[in-house]
Amino acid sequence: MRHFLIVNLSPENKVAGVLTPLFALRNENGLGIGDVATLREFIEWACAIGFGVVQLLPINEVGRDNSPYNAISAMAIEPMTLHLAPGSPEELQREVFESATANENLTTLRRGQVKYERVRKLKRELLERAFKTFQFNATANRESAFEQFCERESSWLKPYSFFRVLMELNRESEKWDEWQPEHRDPQTARSWLAEQSTEMQTQFSAREQFFSYVQWIADEQWRELRKFAGEHGVALMGDIPFGISYYSADVFTEREIFHLDWSGGAPPEPYFKDDEFTIKWGQNWGIPVYNWPAMRAQDFAWWRQRVRGVKRIFHIFRIDHVLGFYRIYAFPWRPNRNAEFLPLTHAQMLEKTGGRSPHFAPRDDETAENCEANKREGEEYLRMVLAESGATRVVGEDLGTVPRYVRPSLQSLGIAGFKIPQWEFLHGRMTPGNEFERLSVTTYATHDHKPIRQLWTEALDEKSPTREQAREDLLKIAQFAGIAPREGLEYERDFYPAMMSALFNSNSRIAIVMITDLLARKDRFNVPGTAAATNWTRRLPKTISQMCESPTIRRRMKLIKELLEKSGRT
Repeated sequence: MRHFLIVNLSPENKVAGVLTPLFALRNENGLGIGDVATLREFIEWACAIGFGVVQLLPINEVGRDNSPYNAISAMAIEPMTLHLAPGSPEELQREVFESATANENLTTLRRGQVKYERVRKLKRELLERAFKTFQFNATANRESAFEQFCERESSWLKPYSFFRVLMELNRESEKWDEWQPEHRDPQTARSWLAEQSTEMQTQFSAREQFFSYVQWIADEQWRELRKFAGEHGVALMGDIPFGISYYSADVFTEREIFHLDWSGGAPPEPYFKDDEFTIKWGQNWGIPVYNWPAMRAQDFAWWRQRVRGVKRIFHIFRIDHVLGFYRIYAFPWRPNRNAEFLPLTHAQMLEKTGGRSPHFAPRDDETAENCEANKREGEEYLRMVLAESGATRVVGEDLGTVPRYVRPSLQSLGIAGFKIPQWEFLHGRMTPGNEFERLSVTTYATHDHKPIRQLWTEALDEKSPTREQAREDLLKIAQFAGIAPREGLEYERDFYPAMMSALFNSNSRIAIVMITDLLARKDRFNVPGTAAATNWTRRLPKTISQMCESPTIRRRMKLIKELLEKSGRT
């Protein structure tokens, strides 16, 4: 039994983990989206199987596209992740909870995909009512705890709450460049506020207090969850996206540390065949490119604050697109113009941008001098991250177009990179799992990739336009797992056990399984470069307790537990 053991993340200890989007989890009493209470159940479930890591996508507050990688704050936690029930938070009274939820059809809210507008509205109402109780009936201890939180986190909390109130005044839109003219930059907005009536200023301050209260509750719940996971011997693994949304409190407040006329992303990538733009031009994420000299002049205060924020909740964190620290692919247009550029030739694109072309910033890797400069600067920035992270472990997602110097650089810094087994080839030879660096994280898929069960289905479907790509991917996974293709090969009986065994027996310190691959499901959580209605909305069909009772899942997890024990990862 692993219960009530402090989590062990020493380099000598090989562990296995499971990656799940929080929104995808269900429990019987949820409010239409996975929350910290559901995650507690999931941690217990994962622990019982033998997993030592639960990896999540970013938990920061999202904008209207609901993408966890397009947060409106690098620090604020998404309120929809909070467990709201009678007594949670302390100020949420039973009669208030029942009154608010009586106006919502909880049966339909809990069924199917995440219904963000309904979930957001209901949870906002519950938090508003809890805050009202706090305003008028808070105990001295609660008032003191709230004041201490606000003081401790004031460097980001004050500008964030100011930004959130301005959002309210502008139809809840985070697009600050479309707000009322007097609200579009912090200085002008504060001057505007100073000219308002005393009553208006009081109301504005009360709304700032509300948004601060929500973040205080989030801080309480997530810190308690970290403790709970650690006591069960499970490390919580968080995620810091390399960039931050253009429409965020951070960019609104600190524009001098960003190049707002350049949009960060990734170079053309033929693997993602669902998206023509990605194949032709690359992925345009819309994140402002960092002004590193300006950040350096501030001793990287913004990044240090960001790392402190994630380490207060997580035992280990992943930096999404760690390659961006070395250089970032930059577009001279924002994503809302991608469709305009899709049909253009290179010459037509240059004509439209005034000669500015997508390129690597601050420089490409075409010369040895450039490579050395990118490596030197990237290591400077990452050493700052490591210094601030302290005992919290750091891993770097180093997938995509990877310069030759990056992986040795990460190894020298003690940052584990990623291994996607079916992509690991050297001089035409697939790298066996026992040759992976110990300082690495291995996984077959992330939230952006098709689940392996979906690849299997497509490979067998003669009418599927992606059949050949799926067959190619499966053959590579089969090669890694030592599976000889043959007639009558069955997914559940033959393929699934072998691929899981190969993953767990790799030399990587951490082996991660995507929840959809673990449960042999076809659901894909995100298709990069698209605005598909299913992105970030799909949920697991069963609650955690139903998963515990399902004969099929129990049988499959019994196998996983045995494989983990044989591999020494428990």
